[in-house]
Order: sequence, then structure tokens, then C-alpha cells
Amino acid sequence: MTQKGKKQCFRRTSPPDILRDLAGNVIDEILMCLPFRDAVRTSILSKKWRHIWCSLPQLTLCYTLWKPEEDLTDFPSNFVKIVNHFLIFHVGPVTKFTLCVPYLDICPNIDNLIRYISRNGIQHLVLRLPIRGKPYILPSSLFTCSQLRHLTLQNCSILYQRDFKGFDRLTSLELRDVTIESKFIELLISRCSLLEQLVLQISGALSDVIEISAPMLRSFDYTGNIRSISVKNIPVLAKLSLSHREYYVAAGKRNIAKFFESFSALEQLHLNDMFFAAGAGEVPTRLSYDLYCVKHLCISSIYLSDSNEVSCALCLIRSFPNLQSMEIKVECDDNDTPALESLEVGRFSDVTFNHLREVKLMQTNGTIPEMQLMKLLLAKSPKLVRMLIKPCLVEDSATVKVLAELTKFQRASPKAEVVYKLDKHPNPPSV
Repeated sequence: MTQKGKKQCFRRTSPPDILRDLAGNVIDEILMCLPFRDAVRTSILSKKWRHIWCSLPQLTLCYTLWKPEEDLTDFPSNFVKIVNHFLIFHVGPVTKFTLCVPYLDICPNIDNLIRYISRNGIQHLVLRLPIRGKPYILPSSLFTCSQLRHLTLQNCSILYQRDFKGFDRLTSLELRDVTIESKFIELLISRCSLLEQLVLQISGALSDVIEISAPMLRSFDYTGNIRSISVKNIPVLAKLSLSHREYYVAAGKRNIAKFFESFSALEQLHLNDMFFAAGAGEVPTRLSYDLYCVKHLCISSIYLSDSNEVSCALCLIRSFPNLQSMEIKVECDDNDTPALESLEVGRFSDVTFNHLREVKLMQTNGTIPEMQLMKLLLAKSPKLVRMLIKPCLVEDSATVKVLAELTKFQRASPKAEVVYKLDKHPNPPSV
């Protein structure tokens, strides 16, 4: 074979340049899956890759990506270098941006970052800032992002923006531990006409009540003082979670019947004991109206010895005729007698849980009120398939005692299975 023929044969059999032949959109997808530091380093792979990172539309800047968590001494200076490198070389739109930093001595750079992305089509923005120290004050440029669809802000301060026109395309909003005036929360929500998901985590007491008006809202997760929340226009809300962070915020009473009037489309409800503790002194047996859409109820903590909490919970359960599943986490309390009368089966002669199929009772101790609750649900649920009981007790003698008692309870459903699951037993007993 001639020398020329050998060269042609070599060219035909040599492997293709995979990196060079990749389509542009494929390369973008690869780089967006990498930490920002590694995405920049791909510029040494080939000439084609040298400047690709400069036009990535999705970026994540998090200190854990380029520095071990246990060694952050050089983080501020490194972060400044990275941000400056990004601001100098990046071109094109930034549709998604996530920032997570542990220190706030880099505020000028954060300001520059926000100003940059606010001018480059940002649609999904996540800012998670440190808890300690003085809260970072967001620049007003953030509120000019007309393309914004998802916004998450954590541990920062938001000043009242008098010229705020609204986020016309925003569908998801999370405000976690932010410093903000009640009136601006109202304004912010009301001027996001397409808002579907809302998370408010308020750590301190608010001076005024927040009035929620969001006609497209489908999911609302609120942590704070429920007396600070008033709903006005939420016709399609399907998922609601209300909880308190501190016990003291439950001081004062709320009219529960009036509170739930606006939730005609509600399907999933999650409450804790602080909601019931803030209920009205005089609790009706049931609401004056039924919420037919509610199918799932979760009570993350309740004291069955507290007659007021039990009355509030039973009032709601009676008012959910189409309830399909229920999860209740019981709080331990030595006093187990005051709520017994409320849990008697005879007091539910006018109620049958015709659609209830699954019940989970968590952290039980086998107290009399707990056993009464199990007895009630078994006797009044003709479609019940499974009742899962997860106790906090681990003694075998206590397990035997509870199981022996459960076998005596009348069951409206012939298919009802009661599973008593201890963490130490991979195969839980059932009765």
C-alpha cells in the first residue's frame, strides 16, 4: 500500500471527535448539569467549547460547589473573583439563577449580580442568604424583572416598592424568613395575577393582618401566626398548609367557621395543634356548611387530652363528608381524660365517613383518648381499607396490650386492616 493510501485508510478508521460534533443544545444541557466552576473549566476541552459557558442560560452559584463546607476562610475573595469573571464574560439571557452564600460581606457583588440578571430575561430566581447578621436589602432592580415566573427569597429584607407594577407572569412565590411590611406582601401577591403557588414563612409577629387575594392560587403554605392571615379571593385553592413556629403566637382566638368559608375548592389540608389552640372558645359540633372537595387531611400535632383542640379537629372532620385519607400525629401528654366525652362513638350517630379509606396515627402511646379515636374511626368508616398505627412506645408488652384491645373494636368495613408498625419490626403485626 502506498503512503497516500495508508493516510486515507487512517482517516477513514480514526474515531470521530465526539466533543466537537455534539449539537449546541446538547452541550448546553451538559454544562447546565455541572457546577458552575466545572462548567467554566470545560473551556479547555476544545476550541468549540472555549466560550460556550459564557452563554449558558441557567446558572447556580453555591459555596458548596467550589469550596468544602469545612473550609470557607477564602470564600469571600473567591466568590468575588467568580462573580467578576461571570459579569465580564457572560453574554445572552439568564433564564434561571440560583444563589446560596454563607456570608454577607460580598453584598456589592450580589447587587451587581441582581442588576445584571434583571436586565437579561430572568424567569426563575432563587436567593438563599445567611441567617446570621444584618439582613441583605434587595435592590429595587429585582422588581423590574418582567419575565419572572418563579421567585424564592430567603433571609433578606424587602423594602416597600411604591412603583412596583407587578409580576405579570409569576406563578410561584416563596418568601422564607424575610423582613417585609404586611402591606407590601398584600401588594406583591395582588399584583401577581397568575400566581398559583405561595409559600410564606414569617418568623416574627406582623403589625397588620395580611389579606390574601389571588384568584389563580392553587397551593398555599403558611408558617406564622394564623391571626395575621385573612383570605378574600381564592376560589380555586386546592392545597392549604397552616402551621405555627412558636407556641406563643397562638394567643388570641379565631373564628374557625368563618375562616374556612372561602375554601370551597379545598382538596388537601395540613394543620398543627397551634391552629386548634387559636380556635374560637365556643366550637360548633360541625361547620354550618360542608367542604365536599376535601379528600386528604393531615394534623401534624394534636393533644387529645385538650378538649378544645379535639373539638376543633372533630368539627372539621365532621364537615369533610368526602374525606378519603387522614394522618394524625399525636402529642404525648400525661393528662388523658378531658377529651374522652368528645371521642365517644355515640356522639357521632349522625356522621359516617363513607369515603375514608386510609388512616395513619403517628406517635401513639396507647392512651385512652387514642384508643377511643381508633375505635371511633373503625366504627364509622365502612370503606376503610387500612389503619396504620406507628407508636412511639417500643415495649413488647405495650404492643400486645394495644393489639388485644384493637381486636375488640367493631369495624364497619369488613376489609379494614389495622397495621401496628414498630420501627424495630420489619414485618409489622396486623389485626
